[in-house]
Amino acid sequence: MSYLTSAVLGAALLCFALLGLRARRADGPLDDYVTARNSQSASTLGLSFLASGMGAWILFAPPEIGAFVGPVALAGYAIGSALPFIVLGLYGPAIRRHLPEGRSIGEFAEACYGAGVRRWVSLISILYMACFLAAELTAIGAITALLSDVPPALVVIGVAVTTLLYTAIGGLRASLATDRWQAWLLIVLLLVVGGVALVRLPEMPVQAALPAIPVGSALGVALTLIIAVTAANLFHQGYWQRVWAARDERALNRGAWLGGATTVAVVALVGGLGMLAAMSGVSLGEPPIPFFALLAEAPGWLALPALVLAVTLVASSVDTLQNGIASLAVAGSGRRGLSIGAARLVTVVLMVPVVIVALQGLSVLRLFLIADLLCAAIVVPVLLGLWQRMTPLAAVAGGVAGMLGAILPGWVAYGSAAAGVLAASFPDSIPTLPPFLGALVASTLVSLTIAWLKPRAMPRTV
Repeated sequence: MSYLTSAVLGAALLCFALLGLRARRADGPLDDYVTARNSQSASTLGLSFLASGMGAWILFAPPEIGAFVGPVALAGYAIGSALPFIVLGLYGPAIRRHLPEGRSIGEFAEACYGAGVRRWVSLISILYMACFLAAELTAIGAITALLSDVPPALVVIGVAVTTLLYTAIGGLRASLATDRWQAWLLIVLLLVVGGVALVRLPEMPVQAALPAIPVGSALGVALTLIIAVTAANLFHQGYWQRVWAARDERALNRGAWLGGATTVAVVALVGGLGMLAAMSGVSLGEPPIPFFALLAEAPGWLALPALVLAVTLVASSVDTLQNGIASLAVAGSGRRGLSIGAARLVTVVLMVPVVIVALQGLSVLRLFLIADLLCAAIVVPVLLGLWQRMTPLAAVAGGVAGMLGAILPGWVAYGSAAAGVLAASFPDSIPTLPPFLGALVASTLVSLTIAWLKPRAMPRTV
């Protein structure tokens, strides 16, 4: 069976590579390599937002949220997953008008606030995307071990090398081309795997009820997820690239709404499977993995399409992250003339430590939460950059206040700054609302106050 599984996964990765390589522009300039400027339709962008935003995480987190916290928190997760696309769809046209030759969130920050803020924002963005990459590759290793006899390291390296091949050579166009097919493939596979698993689900007990916790607690979890996921994904350079890749402002807006709507539907569907698994009384495992618990009741052959689904999910997010990190590093270098060869080298070099971390099989959830919190602390000051009254002082002060605001709830609750820092580092790897809410509120209030009291002396073009 391992030979068949290896052959099927290899064929899927080969198809992705061929699709990506066919889309490349052999004679295209660096700008086209990292932005595919003004070339993509609304439907392509919508499918790309869906595919690049989805990852192996949807097979773990939404089903667990649905199974243990219930529909309210699941709705928060779905909204948080889609909201970054909507924000960029609404805000992106203004960014395009004020920065028509832009390429990255770092360049946007520099145009608004200067080179110092650009470096800060770029560092946070790269940290977040590196965590995302490591998490995705770690997840595909775990899923491979769970569903097959194929060595997990083989699949981890296979996904990393294959996506690296077509993104390093083809740039953003390669990622966008594969996203279209990966989006449709993951929808079909998810419906097949989920449908067959549901058919084989045990009959619901008479006393079955929707999983739920008290409404107040569920709303707290939902709000935490909305803030954390939205703030972090607004530092995803792969999404910012698509702001300039859109054919025009209308295509960007429609593509963002399409990507957001389909993302909500997919997250709700997968999370709903988790709720049904919990309601049916099947063993969810230890640690609980409701989606894969459903597969335990399904025919053995379903493991193969489930594994192809997981590989598709990982590849669709990994290629976007690889190209996003490379483009941010290139755009952040301050040298507009950096060669495509150098951009490709950056892509390869940055993947080496990520793959090494992924092969360790470590949990990166706590690091992910810390990166989310850093993003939440500075997301509002960054997005306020187009407001004419905003200054570098207001942005930096807002970011610092956001970090202090993240620590303050734990400081007040436990009586010491050290306890506040510990609480804001999520020692139990569980997302809690106070640090995220404190970061968001403090950064917003301080940025707005300083900008209002000490506005920019002279108007600027961006």
